[in-house]
Amino acid sequence: MTTIAADSFLTLHYRLAGPDGAPVVDTFAGQPATLSLGTGELAPAMEARLVGLAEGARESFEMASGEAFGERNPALLQRVKRSLLAQWGDADAHYAVGDVVQFPTPGGQGAYAGVVRELGPDWLLFDFNHPLAGQPVRLDVHVIGVL
Repeated sequence: MTTIAADSFLTLHYRLAGPDGAPVVDTFAGQPATLSLGTGELAPAMEARLVGLAEGARESFEMASGEAFGERNPALLQRVKRSLLAQWGDADAHYAVGDVVQFPTPGGQGAYAGVVRELGPDWLLFDFNHPLAGQPVRLDVHVIGVL
């Protein structure tokens, strides 16, 4: 029977739930996920839990606060001037607390997201921490195939 290694390509169903038990991601009702370990598609701590599981395995993992996505980092709370936001996107955009805004990476080849936490007169406070940083999570998996 094939088992998952650190560089495996695999197909699985998985459910990731936050501390309230509500699923953040859940593939069990639809198509399974196909991913390659070691490429950053899953957090390293979650990948580590998968290594060694065999095809057909069904497991649940409780991950302690901060284990899956790290602790919250106060340095990732950043004020961004509205004028800079206008340069990067729609100059007429309106923002509200809780909005998720995409920012271009320095090379422009990718993007990352920040959540609006506070609105100022000429700035917005963004939180660039992962939404589950510093929180316990539960990972349920059903390994379908391993290559």
